[in-house]
Amino acid sequence: MKLKVGVIFGGETVEHEVSIISAVQAMEHMNEDKYDIIPIYISKDRIWYTGKMLMDIDVYRHFDDLKKYAKQCTLIKKDDSFYLQRTTGLFRRTITELDVVLPIVHGNNVEDGTLAGLLDSIGIPYVGSNVLGSALGQDKVVMKQVFKDMNIPIVDYTWFYDSDYAETPDDIVNRIEALGYPIIIKPAKLGSSVGITYVKEAKDLREAIEEAIQYDNKIIAEKAVENLVEVNCSVLGNYAYQQTSAIEEVKGKTDFLTYQDKYLGNGKTKGVKKMPSKGMVSASRIIPARIDTGMEEEIREIACEAFRALNLSGLCRIDFLIDSSTKRVYINEPNTIPGSLAFYLWEPVGKSYSELLDELITLAIKDYKARHKKVYSFETNILNGYSGGLKGMKGKLK
Repeated sequence: MKLKVGVIFGGETVEHEVSIISAVQAMEHMNEDKYDIIPIYISKDRIWYTGKMLMDIDVYRHFDDLKKYAKQCTLIKKDDSFYLQRTTGLFRRTITELDVVLPIVHGNNVEDGTLAGLLDSIGIPYVGSNVLGSALGQDKVVMKQVFKDMNIPIVDYTWFYDSDYAETPDDIVNRIEALGYPIIIKPAKLGSSVGITYVKEAKDLREAIEEAIQYDNKIIAEKAVENLVEVNCSVLGNYAYQQTSAIEEVKGKTDFLTYQDKYLGNGKTKGVKKMPSKGMVSASRIIPARIDTGMEEEIREIACEAFRALNLSGLCRIDFLIDSSTKRVYINEPNTIPGSLAFYLWEPVGKSYSELLDELITLAIKDYKARHKKVYSFETNILNGYSGGLKGMKGKLK
């Protein structure tokens, strides 16, 4: 019997389109002899849809015209099983049962633990990190605080809220400039290089801050690594064991890897109107990275340490910054659900995309079974012995 796998993607996030691309790629590579693939698309207005038509990327070019052919749905638990259920129509019939969920979402409102929390509250097995790991992996400030406590190497940084900048902009600017130029300004909780500016001179700093504030209420400023080499390593596993992928060297056309470098190639980024077809696969990269064996081992060790420190599970891609002059390695950030699921980093070590998806689904089910051996509730009801307030409630319950 095939395993029924619900692939969830989309959501109200600036990385919505990237999520669609990553999900369609994954569904194309899932073994249909093993899995019944059920696409679950969350539109930008947070409505859930399902239907086989959602496996075709061309649908999303004109989704407003075609959405009437998909089924609006929600995820429910009934008895000991999980179902997609219609949310429209006279009878709210179940559409299909689900065995496990594969979230392929990017960014705020989904990847940041929001979706993991919903899935946990329903109780369905799912691939990837839990609420804590997802939230830590999304917030660049909190993750750096964890890394600092674990003595994992990071660049110098400072951070602030948009309200701080509104009240004391000069103080914030002075604090940032103390890092020394060049500086990178980022929204704290976004990915895919959205809202990021590389600032070389003081005259551009305030504009960069205003740009980041458009996307987030929490902003981080980092000392830019000069003589920069960017490398990435993917990690697969859980708290008990980890595997590492090939290490890639990523080449951008600017001082850091931009959204356009990652997803649009020569396309325009304004409004992100172009629907890219290859996701992170389209970025310019060198595999394996041009680093020596010692540095390669250092990166793999830091990647696994960071994976465990942030309570991650499933698969992530961890990005690193190398100063080619000093040979110092800094961890940049993890991507708890990376674009294209970083499958291109596993193929060079002999793991096909289909095999990678198999391992992720198997790991999710094993972790689910292991969690259910722990004690989460007691077979008792303390309310049986509680009488306080019952007299006043009797009238309200009639």
